[in-house]
Amino acid sequence: MKTRFKFSYKFARRLVVGMVGASVLLIGMALLVLPGPAVVVIPLGLGILGLEFAWARRWLKTFRNTVGATARSAFGTAPAPQAAERARAGKLDRPGD
Repeated sequence: MKTRFKFSYKFARRLVVGMVGASVLLIGMALLVLPGPAVVVIPLGLGILGLEFAWARRWLKTFRNTVGATARSAFGTAPAPQAAERARAGKLDRPGD
């Protein structure tokens, strides 16, 4: 007995998001060795894939944490959550205060 495969909206959306996200991610990976903004394109591809796939969301979170930690150590800035807490508490260093 043959079973027919039915295309559902969910499957079609997942397929399109996967193809577009994978294409953008592969272009970003190619830009690692070619001239171009790979650091911008790779998270964009992971963000697109993250719409449908949990593994892409985890990779994007890891990428953000790694880039953030690298930037903080390179530029000597405070971590963003602490700065946000100080801003909410009204403890910003303002000129004239």
